[in-house]
Amino acid sequence: MKKKEFLYWIPSIIWMIIIFILSSMTGSDLQRTFPFFSDFNWGHFVAYFVLAITYYWALRRKVKHPKIFFVIIFLSVLYGITDEFHQYFTPSRVPDVNDLLADAIGASLAAILLSIWQKKRNTRLKL
Repeated sequence: MKKKEFLYWIPSIIWMIIIFILSSMTGSDLQRTFPFFSDFNWGHFVAYFVLAITYYWALRRKVKHPKIFFVIIFLSVLYGITDEFHQYFTPSRVPDVNDLLADAIGASLAAILLSIWQKKRNTRLKL
């Protein structure tokens, strides 16, 4: 990987580290720190929405439309699976399929919105 290509991955790497750190916190610490994320797994939804956007940023020069949207959803869900696996070994945390579902929904919504944005952008560029 060329140095310039690697630079596009830095936001994804930083965001994955943030997710890892947050998933290492106890549930009560997370609720105290982010009380507005306690309903419907909003924390997972938002975290993986942002993660999908960072994957798009990293891959948009290499992977073409529409394949890129499936790739970013796949990578986001794959990281969500590793996050749930990590929580299995974290005291006071448990893996939860609902968390993984919220991850997938967040990543999918990001992919849908990015797809709409890219189509509109491409239409304007053709005019």
